[in-house]
Amino acid sequence: MTHRFPAITRLGLGGVTLLLVLAGSALPATASPATATPAGADRSTVQPTVEEQRLDRAAPQEILRRSGFDVLAPRFARALEGTRSYARTERLVTRHASALWRRAVDRAQGRGPARGDLSRGDDRPLYWARLALSRELRTWTPRFGLDDQQRRALLTALETSSRGEEDIRHPGRQVKRVLITGFDPFTLDRDVRIGNPSGASALALDGTLVHTAKGPARIEAVIFPVRWTDFAEGAVERALARHLPHLDAFTTISQGRPGRFDVERTNGAWRGGFPDNENLVRTGTVPVTDPASQPQWTSTTLPYRRLTEADTGRFPVYDNTEVTEIPAGATQPVTRREGPTPGSTARAGGGGDYLSNEIAYRATLLRDRMGLSKLPGGHLHTPVLTFGAGNENPATGGVTDPDFERNRSDIVRQIRALVKTAVSAAP
Repeated sequence: MTHRFPAITRLGLGGVTLLLVLAGSALPATASPATATPAGADRSTVQPTVEEQRLDRAAPQEILRRSGFDVLAPRFARALEGTRSYARTERLVTRHASALWRRAVDRAQGRGPARGDLSRGDDRPLYWARLALSRELRTWTPRFGLDDQQRRALLTALETSSRGEEDIRHPGRQVKRVLITGFDPFTLDRDVRIGNPSGASALALDGTLVHTAKGPARIEAVIFPVRWTDFAEGAVERALARHLPHLDAFTTISQGRPGRFDVERTNGAWRGGFPDNENLVRTGTVPVTDPASQPQWTSTTLPYRRLTEADTGRFPVYDNTEVTEIPAGATQPVTRREGPTPGSTARAGGGGDYLSNEIAYRATLLRDRMGLSKLPGGHLHTPVLTFGAGNENPATGGVTDPDFERNRSDIVRQIRALVKTAVSAAP
């Protein structure tokens, strides 16, 4: 991985068939054989995923307990035990997953009881509760036959409905339409307490109105997983393709460098291989459909000058033009502050070579392939969300502190101001 910030991963780092072809989503993963699970069969050998196994650590359990989200998985498990058919199970999964998303959004936006002493703006309860539900579903023994393909479909329904993908609503044309995306927490084996300010921003801003120089704008939000496989299987394109034609602006968002925002000018078609939340490594060209027409680079259409000049909050905002490329005719990568040169091969975009760069690349490639090149869209990296002094040690520190809460609130507030600025500057 071409990883320029070894201490901080730059993630920053869920007619449709026709749209997906135009968008350049990767082909679906090959389905494994649809082996039927007989009614009452023992599935005790089914293992939770790497992400789900982290649930049993002390910090995730504390986060769930202190947010009141610890009751959701047991409630879901009891409901599963009462189902007698695939159709009813599918409806149940979708209902519980959608309720999880709505509960997280309502909590972040101050609606309803807090149900715990953890701050309302915290994105981590949603992440850990989703994994708790998916573990219950993955290891559940149904009372009817359920093949592997059907179980995967149920898990997919849980994912999409609990990430806001089915909750997007577009107002009338008198209101500007904005879509933002965030990410789950990541690098959890380094510190399992970590949150992600991009995910917190998605929860805080989903469905809200901002008043801009161009009139009111409604923000809708989706949160994506930190998993190479989901991206290769077209998760980004499936989530965005049907919405981009109706938008006035969009921005993908992820956590980036300490103490600053970056508007990423250029995105590269390269995966650098840093481990994802499943501890998988992927290196190579970003996999999309129609690779013969795949560009090495895509560009932001966000109003980067206005975003860097506006007074939006306490963190400085930079127009980041740096990339890493292999110049035409050369064999070794070089870093260029001025952006890519003609004919070069991508090795890192402004947002690096992890999933933050990839979501920016996929979203802007989708924009261009759909003939929406004038639609303002691109990627925004947030400051790193840090714990306060004395709480940096994951082995001995608490799951929150005043500095952590203030830093997250300030980042979310500034993202709202940046979105407002971007819409005001749009044509």
